[in-house]
Amino acid sequence: MNSRTGKTRVTIFGGSGFVGRHIVRRLAAEGAEIRVAVRDIEKAMYLKPCGDVGQIAPWQVNIADPAQVATAIADADVVINLVGILYESGARTFQAMHVDGAANIARAAAAAGVKRLIHMSALGADQYAPADYARTKWAGEAAVLEAFPDATIFRPSVIFGPEDNFFNMFAGMMRFLPVMPVIGAPFIPKISLGGEDGFGIDFFGDGGCKFQPVFVGDVADAMTKAIGMDETKGQTYELGGPKVYSFKELMELLLAVTDRRKMLVPLPLGIAAMEAAFLQLLPKPLLTTDQVKLMERDNVTSDGAPGFGALGLEPTAAEAILPTYLHRFRTPRQQGAEAAH
Repeated sequence: MNSRTGKTRVTIFGGSGFVGRHIVRRLAAEGAEIRVAVRDIEKAMYLKPCGDVGQIAPWQVNIADPAQVATAIADADVVINLVGILYESGARTFQAMHVDGAANIARAAAAAGVKRLIHMSALGADQYAPADYARTKWAGEAAVLEAFPDATIFRPSVIFGPEDNFFNMFAGMMRFLPVMPVIGAPFIPKISLGGEDGFGIDFFGDGGCKFQPVFVGDVADAMTKAIGMDETKGQTYELGGPKVYSFKELMELLLAVTDRRKMLVPLPLGIAAMEAAFLQLLPKPLLTTDQVKLMERDNVTSDGAPGFGALGLEPTAAEAILPTYLHRFRTPRQQGAEAAH
C-alpha cells in the first residue's frame, strides 16, 4: 500500500489488452492506483476515464528492457503480467514475450519487494507440448516461479468476450464463407454398415479438438480476487468454463447464435497445417501452423486442478454471453425481425 496515498498501487503489464481492460476497471473501482505498462501508450489512453483523475496512468515499457521494467514496477504493491502473443512477428517472438519478458518482470518484482505477482499463462502449457506457444508458456511459468516463488499462475482456456479473437473471427467468416471448417476432424471417415443406425458415414468423429471456453469477466474476477487471498501464493489455477465443447459443437453454437445456416466440412489437422502455411503470411494471420499444433491436444482443465471453485467463483456459460455481442453477425433477415419488435 502506498505510504503517501494509503491506496494499493498496481502495475499491469499488457493492461490495455483484452483481459487487461477488465482487470483495470475492477481494480479502479476498488480504489487502486494503476500503472498500465504497455508498448503503445496511445492505445492505453482509453482506460483513463475508467478511474478518477490521475488514478490510471498509461506507462510506456519495453519488457525486453530490464531497466524500463524496473521503473514501471517501482513502488508497486502488486504486479500483474498479462503479456502474451498468439503468433510471432519480428522481434515479438514467443521466447521474447512469454519467457524472457516474463522473467524480467518477475525479477524486477522480487527486487522491488512487491507483495503479489499475478502471471497469466495458458491452459495446455507444457514443456513437451507440440506447439511452441504452449512450450514457451510453460517455460515462462518456470522462469517466473524461479525468480518469484510466491507468484500466482493462471492458465485460462480460450477466453471469450466482446473483444475476443476466436468467436468474433469465426462469426465474421460465417458472413461470406459458403461452408465452415471443423478443424481436427479425422482423415478417414467412419463407415457403419449396420446396427441400430444402419448404413452411414461419420465425417467428424469426435468433432475435433475439445475446448472449455471461459468468459473474460470471470478471468478478471479470478485474478483480482486472488490478490487478496494469501492462500493463492505459489499456486497455479486452471480456468475453464462450465462446459466442454468439440470444435464442431462450437461451430454449431455460433451458427445458432448468428441464425445462419452453413454446411460444416471436416478439416483434418494435416490439411489445416498446409492451409496455415499460407494464412500465416498475412499481416494478421487467420491461422498459423503452430496454432494447428495446439489443436493436437484438447484444451480443457485437468482433473483435480484448482480453478474457479477454489476461489469461490462460478464460471459463466458461453450460451449466456455470446448472444450479447455476436448479434451484429446475424443475418439481415433476423436483424430486421428484431428491429420490428
